[in-house]
Amino acid sequence: MKITTFNIQNLFHRDRSNSKKAFGKCMSDWVKELDDLLIKNTSNSSNSERIQELTFLLGFDKTFHQPYAVMRRRAGFLFLKGKNYSKELAANEITDWNGWVSLQTVPIQRLATVNKAKVIADMDPDILLLQEIEDRASLEEFNQEILPEMGCSPFDQIFVVQGNDARGLEMAILTKRGFKLESIRSHIYDNHGRWNRLFNRDLLEYEIITPSGSNCHLISAYFQERTAEIDKSDLIRKKQAKKVAEVYQKLQEKGISNIVVAGTLNDVPYSDCLTPLLRGTELTDIVKHPSFNVDIDQGKDATYFRMGAYRMGVNIKQKDYLLLSPELFKKVNVGGLNRKALWPAMKPMWSVYSTVYDKTLQASEHPALWADIRI
Repeated sequence: MKITTFNIQNLFHRDRSNSKKAFGKCMSDWVKELDDLLIKNTSNSSNSERIQELTFLLGFDKTFHQPYAVMRRRAGFLFLKGKNYSKELAANEITDWNGWVSLQTVPIQRLATVNKAKVIADMDPDILLLQEIEDRASLEEFNQEILPEMGCSPFDQIFVVQGNDARGLEMAILTKRGFKLESIRSHIYDNHGRWNRLFNRDLLEYEIITPSGSNCHLISAYFQERTAEIDKSDLIRKKQAKKVAEVYQKLQEKGISNIVVAGTLNDVPYSDCLTPLLRGTELTDIVKHPSFNVDIDQGKDATYFRMGAYRMGVNIKQKDYLLLSPELFKKVNVGGLNRKALWPAMKPMWSVYSTVYDKTLQASEHPALWADIRI
């Protein structure tokens, strides 16, 4: 059984809020102007109007998020954009449309999508766990059209589960070669506190039947990212780790021994946030297996082990994990990490595909982890 986990960061289009925005000169000028206006003691209509315009341009105004577009309002009216409409605020049903609509998603470059497929094709797993998928339709198109272009046969079974995040960041599982999806369990409604959802995406349990008739249980996770409120986000991530550890322990209590925990945990191995999972259970990271295979860093970094990295010679900060129960870990033939479609913006450097020649063409900011297991 060959299993891969990959945070693919969408296939064809990505929500604007997930993309790092360049802070250009225009925006810097707008911020400075807004700061100057806000600290003035006097207030007049021209200042107020300019403050409204600047807050609009900087994206501080009220925004209504829809699945495919964003409509921005100022004082209840659509703001008009264009040479002859800088002072106008109204667009209504009896006039021609002179307003504008900002698309909520941005397209991913075709070559970047191809590089995503290359990563998967190079590993060609029996079971593929993906994080950050737009929707099922996009995944079906990717599976049936893009993967075959890379020489990878399409997956037979695809299942996409919509989580708590409405920005097209769903979790998916794909299987082929006789591996069948038997059951799925979602933890979308698990709470911490009275009203807050514990998982801002989801926590999914899959039961897989192998061609030989064996059972394997997969736990696919996405943990809270670190935010400006560090203590709060760390606390949530620790609660999430504790919940996953509980799910794992319950499976073990039922006599289930073939268990995989995989996904983006958004923290380094030594973090206290991951203690309940990494040190409170018998799960072992695939990167610790003697057979773990990866193209190591170039130059002096090849013999260096940066704190928080995957391992010596793989000096990128670990956020993604493929954890195995003792029963599966001892049956590992080989494991590895594919980062050939991850752009090395600065040191350390490593080998990449020839089709990845700048950051916009990388498949993802995350590497893919895989393991080949006798089961």
